Formats: sequence, C-alpha cells, structure tokens
Amino acid sequence: MLITIISVLPTVRLVMQALSDISWHHPSSLSKVISQKNTWLAFNHSIYTSFMAMWVSLFLGGALAFFVVLSDIRWKSLWVFLFMLPMMIPPQVTALSWLQLMGPSSVLLKTLGMAPALGSKQPLYSAWGIILLMGIQHTSLVFLILRSNLLYIPKELIEAARLNGASQQRVFIDIIFPLCRNGLVAGAAVAFISGLGNFGIPAMLGIPVSYYVLPTLIYQKMADFGPTMISELSSLSLIIAVLAVVAVWVQHHFQNKMTLMSAQGKPFKFELNQWRLVVEISLAVVLLAILVIPLLALLSSSFVAAQGIPLSWETFSWQGYINIFKPQSSVWRAFTNSFFLSLMAAVIIVLISIPLAYWGQRDSSSKLYYVSKVMMDIPYALPGVVLSIACILIFVKPLPIVNVSLYGTLWIILFAYLARFLTVGFKPIQSSMLQMDVALEEAAQLCGANFTQRLRDILIPLLAPSVFAGIILVFLIAFNELTVSALLWSAGKETVGVIIFNMDESGDAIMASAVSVVVVLLVIVLMLILSLLGKRLPKGVIPWQS
Repeated sequence: MLITIISVLPTVRLVMQALSDISWHHPSSLSKVISQKNTWLAFNHSIYTSFMAMWVSLFLGGALAFFVVLSDIRWKSLWVFLFMLPMMIPPQVTALSWLQLMGPSSVLLKTLGMAPALGSKQPLYSAWGIILLMGIQHTSLVFLILRSNLLYIPKELIEAARLNGASQQRVFIDIIFPLCRNGLVAGAAVAFISGLGNFGIPAMLGIPVSYYVLPTLIYQKMADFGPTMISELSSLSLIIAVLAVVAVWVQHHFQNKMTLMSAQGKPFKFELNQWRLVVEISLAVVLLAILVIPLLALLSSSFVAAQGIPLSWETFSWQGYINIFKPQSSVWRAFTNSFFLSLMAAVIIVLISIPLAYWGQRDSSSKLYYVSKVMMDIPYALPGVVLSIACILIFVKPLPIVNVSLYGTLWIILFAYLARFLTVGFKPIQSSMLQMDVALEEAAQLCGANFTQRLRDILIPLLAPSVFAGIILVFLIAFNELTVSALLWSAGKETVGVIIFNMDESGDAIMASAVSVVVVLLVIVLMLILSLLGKRLPKGVIPWQS
C-alpha cells in the first residue's frame, strides 16, 4: 500500500487529470495543448537538444569507458572518480560555472586579460550551449552502462583472436564493438531520457533567449493562473511522460540484450605502448576543459566584490560566503530546508527499504515483489517536472479527514523526494540483502532468537554499510536537485537548487557562485566518503566503483 501511494498515485493522478475533460462536444485541454504552436516548438527543441546532447555524451562516455576498461592507462580509479563528478554536480551549478567562464563578464577571463569586449553576446545562450552542457552532464551515465558491458566481455575470446594474428584494430572492430553495441544503444537512450527531463541547464541557458523545451515551457506556464492551467500543464506533462516511457523501454530492451558472456573479472587490456602517455594527457586535457576550468571560473567569481571585475588582492572579498551563513538570509534558510528534506527523505527511504529488501530475499520469485520494484522505478524514470505537476494535483486540495493542505509546504517536496529517490536508496540495501547468507538468521532462529533480536544482532550490523551508503546517495542527489522543487517551492520554502537558480535569474552571480562552490565541495566530500566505504559494500552499490 505504501509503495502504491508513493510511487503509483502521482502517475495515475496525472493521467486522470490530463484526460478528465475529454469530450465529443468541446475541445479538451489535451487537444488545446496539442494544437498550440509553442507546444510543438518546445517539443521539437526538446527532441533536438536531447538527441544532439546524446551524441556528445556517447562520444565522451564511450571513449572514456574504452580507455579505462580496455587499455593499460594508469590511475584508473582516479580517472573514474573525476569523470563521475559532472554527473553528481547539479545541472544548475554546471550551467552557472560555464556562464562564469564564458562571456564579457567572466571574472576568470578578465583576470587573464582574455575577456571579450563589453556588450559581446554570451555564446552559451543558445541551443548549442544547452547541447554542450547536457552532453557533458550525462557523459557519466553512458560511461557507467558501457563500462559494465565491457567488464563482462570474455578475455579468452580476445586472447584467441590475438593468438590467431588479429591486430588490436581488428579485435576492436570485429569482437568488442559488436559485443557492446547494445550497451551503446542503452547508454544513448539513458542520455536521451536525461536530456528530456533536464530542467536546470535549459532553464538557465534557454529562458534568457526565449528558447523553450518542454520542462521550461511547463515552468513558464505555471505563471498563468487561468481556469484551465492545471489541465493544460497535466497534458504537457503527459506528452513528456510518453516520450520518457518510450525511451526507457528502448533502454531496458537493449540493456537486457547486453552480451554478458562471462563473470565479471579483469578484462583484456590493450597495450598502448608509446601512446599511453598521449592518451593520459588527452584525458587530463578533456577533464580540465569540462570540469576543472569551469569550476575555477566559478570559484574566482565567488571571491570578487562585484561581478565583472578582475580578481586581485584589491578586489578579493569573502562577502559572498559570509552572506551564506547569516541566520536571517534566504540562502541559510535554503540550506536548512535542503538539509532537512534530504536527510528526512534518506532516513524514511531506508526505513521502507529494509523490510522490502528482506521480503525480496525471502520471496524473490513473488510477482507482487517484482511489481513493487517496477512501481518504484516509475517516478525516477519520469522527468522531475512531470512528478512535480502530479504532486500538485494530489495535494492542491486539503487532505480528506484531516482537512490539511500540503501545497506550498515543505511536506509536498518531501513526498516528491520520497517518490523520486525511493529506488536510489533501495538498490544498495537490496544488493546487500541478496548477498547475505540466510543460514545466519536461520541459525539464530533455531537458537530461540525472535525477529527483533535477529534484526538487531544480525541483519542491521550486516546491512549497516549499505544502509549508510543508501542514506548518503539519497542525500547527495536530493540536496542538490532542482527539477522537482522548481515547481513545488514557495516563499520561505526554497531549496539550495532553487536559490541558485533564482539568484542567477535576478543577476546576483556572486552569491550564486559562492553557494555553488559550497555545494560542489559537499558533493566531493560525500563522494570521497562513499569511495572509502566502497570496500565494505557489495559490487554495484557505488556507481563509480566495480
């Protein structure tokens, strides 16, 4: 029942609202939305930017996966960790860092004497700016899927081809590429889905020049308080949901067909010989270009007294960071709200996941258990704005019996977080539970231990690392999210993602940069903690570790 309320109810409510006024006699909201020119313009923009960004992600993520898994480059774990950072950094922070890097007001470029002339156009305010940043943002997703595919390619198959005189090029073309073709398609589908649902990057780069995709069109239409606004938003959300479902089906179809011919182990490594240093330098250059330099631009922008002046000892200022920690400031309130919501969501999700995973271990063949897992995946697969509209539909009216409305409160955001991130917190605990030997609990039961004692003395201690990992993963993702809370926040109920977006919109780039730097530091610290914890966790729990 709880899974149904959290995971299924929002989607059902959205569909009901979108189809509620369909009639033979009067045009429905869905037909009105479909007939509007700006709907199809935003639809085309969504398809175009997501499709082109997918190719950027496919190129970068594919090249990284091949070099990290199949070559003899050094420091592989470090490369994987560093190239995972773009995925963990919030999209709005990625967009802001690049905006602070390019354009005539860039503090970093002004400090280096390389800034364009005042009045020059910001090149990122365009479709290609959105494509570039979404491609970088989703590179890690392609890398993770393709890496898991490459790790299972039989080493013996490649060695046999090499013994028969096949060159490294022929081995790649005739063996490796055919075996990982489905992984490439699955990775491309994931990147496309993520592009469809991305709000932060299209909002910060597209809205200033009136370039709308479907999520940002929904955001703009929220300002229209007409009588049909909710139904029209539901219809728009339904269009995105249908697109996302089709892309998710493609991803699962090809991911299930990925060639897994051997147990995961050490794959065959191609020797790069004199090219190894060249490849390592090339990876470092790419990392500098897509991550380090934009973050340096963000950092330099957070330390000046006014936007658009070069950084020097005379212009250096801590004021942006001081303002963050003023108890009366909206930024401090946003940090407090995000901390509360993320921690509450993480703890509640773990409390739900433990008995659910225990049930799965004892009755893994149950159809009801399988359906429950599928239901948990639905809100995570849907774009965040779709889930937001669904939550508004559920809670815009007071709850029955108690007659209390959650709309405009932190509780509606918490509900949305529970729905969206339940599967994130569940999977580490499920992986750990499935690898746990049932004989331990059965022996304790034979010795007279009741369920509470077995839970306290056996299950919880063995699950503790995965529970902790689940809490950190949910907290890490929820603390920085914008897509869901962008439509659910109200005055005094801002989250960190919302405050960064609002500051950028209002032109307060210094404060936005300072907040973003703090967020990036938090992301790095939590990722390092997870990495240190990785040795005690089952394989696959931490995305960037085998």
